[in-house]
Amino acid sequence: MISLQTKLSNLVLSNPTILASGILGETAGCINAVAKSGVGAIVTKSIGSVPKEGYPNPTVVELEFGYINAMGLPNPGIDEFEKEIIDSISCGVPIIGSIFASDETEFTYLGKRMEKIGVAALELNLSCPHAKGYGMEIGIDPEIVRKIVSKIKDEIRIPVFAKLTPNTHRLIDVAKAVEEAGGDGVVAINTVKAMSISIDLKRPVLANRYGGLSGPAIRPIGIRCVYELYEALNIPIIGVGGIVTWKDAVEYLMAGATALQIGSAVQKKGLRVFKDINNGLRKFLEREGYSAVNEIVGVAHELP
Repeated sequence: MISLQTKLSNLVLSNPTILASGILGETAGCINAVAKSGVGAIVTKSIGSVPKEGYPNPTVVELEFGYINAMGLPNPGIDEFEKEIIDSISCGVPIIGSIFASDETEFTYLGKRMEKIGVAALELNLSCPHAKGYGMEIGIDPEIVRKIVSKIKDEIRIPVFAKLTPNTHRLIDVAKAVEEAGGDGVVAINTVKAMSISIDLKRPVLANRYGGLSGPAIRPIGIRCVYELYEALNIPIIGVGGIVTWKDAVEYLMAGATALQIGSAVQKKGLRVFKDINNGLRKFLEREGYSAVNEIVGVAHELP
C-alpha cells in the first residue's frame, strides 16, 4: 500500500494536495463540496478584520498559460465569515484559515478569532502582489515578517504558515525570519506581479492595472523558490504555483515541498484535479519502488 500521508508540524494530511486560497474557499457550500473531492486540506479565502469590496471589474485576465488577477482582497470580514467556517468545520478535511492584515496586532486579532472558530492552522497572506498596505508590501521586509509571526506564535497554538512572495530578492531572508520567529512552515509561492494591455483599447486590461500571474507560466519560478528554500530552512515548505498534473506535483516534491497547493488548475480541470494528481502520485511511487510520498521530498538535492 502506497502512503500519501504527509505532516506539516502537528497537522496530518491524508494526502499532500491542498486547495489554494482564493479558489472556492469563500462559502460553507463551496468548502463542503471541495472536501468531497479527495483533497488533503482546504485554505479559505483570505479574510480581513472588516468587509472589503475589492477592485471593480475587470479583475481577471485569462491567458493561454495561466491567469492574471487583481481582486483586491474582497471578503466579508471575520464576523460574517465566521458563520461559513462554523458550517464547514466538520467537512472531513482540515481547514486552514487564510488571513491578511496590515500589522502584527491585526494579524494576531484575526489569528485568535480563527483559532477560536476551530480552524486547524493559519496561513498568513504576506504576499498578495496588488493590495496596497497588505500582502507583498509588508511581506518583503524580514523584520516586519518576524514581528508578525512572533506575536501570533506567542498567542495561538495551532500551526502558522507564512505565504511568501517571489517578488523580492530577499526571499530567503524573509523565510528565515519566519523560521526564527517560530513559524511552522512557509508557503511558496504567491502570484508574480504582472499586467496585460489591450491593444484595441490601448490601455491596461485590469481595473487595477497590475495583478498577479498564476498557472503553469509560474511553475519554474515556484520550483526554483522551493528548491532554494529547502536548502535554507528546517521547517516544512508547501509548494504552490502552476501545479496541474501529477508530474508537476512530483517536481515540487523533489524540489523539497512537503505538501502542495493547487488553485488555477481547479479553474481548468474542475475538482477532479485532486484525485487525478493523487492517483498519478501513487502509480509513480509504486513504479519507482517507493512506499510513501515523503520518501521523494527533496531527492533532487541528492546530487553526486
